[in-house]
Amino acid sequence: MKKLGLFLTALMVSTIFFVAFSYIKVGGIVGRVTPTDAIAGVSLVAGTDTLQAQVSQGAFTFTNLKEGVYTVWIKANAPYKDATIEKVAVKDSATTDLGEIKLQQ
Repeated sequence: MKKLGLFLTALMVSTIFFVAFSYIKVGGIVGRVTPTDAIAGVSLVAGTDTLQAQVSQGAFTFTNLKEGVYTVWIKANAPYKDATIEKVAVKDSATTDLGEIKLQQ
């Protein structure tokens, strides 16, 4: 019975450590596009993966991103030109703010 209790205690402790150290911290990217009527959509590209963001009054947010480097692609309505922001770094548990992005005609 003592061995079973010791085994269960060791199993619980190792499970707690495994879960604590396997937790992945995530970050995000935010920004605002002007003029607000020029934006058709915002995409985030990482390797072969692409995510779409909801845009509200020119503002966009990407959340739950793993640490890494991303490319933000902004699709514009005519007569404005699309914009690409490369090498956007996301650190653990941090949100990268791209600030105001002005689309050119």
